[in-house]
Amino acid sequence: MMETLIDKCPRVETERLVLRRWEERDLDGVIRMNGDPRVMEFFRSLNTPDEARQFLDIMMRQEEKHGFCFPVVEDKKTGAFLGFCGLNVPAYSGPLPCEPCVEIGWRLIPETWGKGIAVEAARFWLGFGFETLQLNEIVAITVVQNHKSRRVMEKLGMTHDPAEDFDFLNVSVDHPLCRHVLYRFSADRFREQTNG
Repeated sequence: MMETLIDKCPRVETERLVLRRWEERDLDGVIRMNGDPRVMEFFRSLNTPDEARQFLDIMMRQEEKHGFCFPVVEDKKTGAFLGFCGLNVPAYSGPLPCEPCVEIGWRLIPETWGKGIAVEAARFWLGFGFETLQLNEIVAITVVQNHKSRRVMEKLGMTHDPAEDFDFLNVSVDHPLCRHVLYRFSADRFREQTNG
């Protein structure tokens, strides 16, 4: 199945957004986004321009491997880079407690916050995951205190069981960003929501 996904994940338009593959032209947007302390509040450090370049390279490699990797979100009217939102096959430095899995995630510039951009983009990608990719489940993870992201997960209909909270890989247990929450969304729940 994975060999055919690249052709199944084209440039897509929603009401306000363009959702598309990563391109070299996204580097300036990535540098601004990953260097913004508001955006990176729940990460251990800001990205330098060189680290932002590495981030873009990783996104593009993952995209080639799987056909998708947290696709770019851009403004439909202006073409401005807004961040990313979509599906990803995790490739962290060790396994997550829910692997193997496909996760949904987002990272957007502050000017988009509170406008429903993440929900609009994520709803499309959930449909793509369940209808096109025929996934049984999609997960989302974030640090416990990232309440903005958690609200998006809840608006999407994802569920959280505190018993599944976990310490993130290679983060000291006494670090404030160690503890993470796991949200789940099943294909059955998606169908229930879609069918009313």
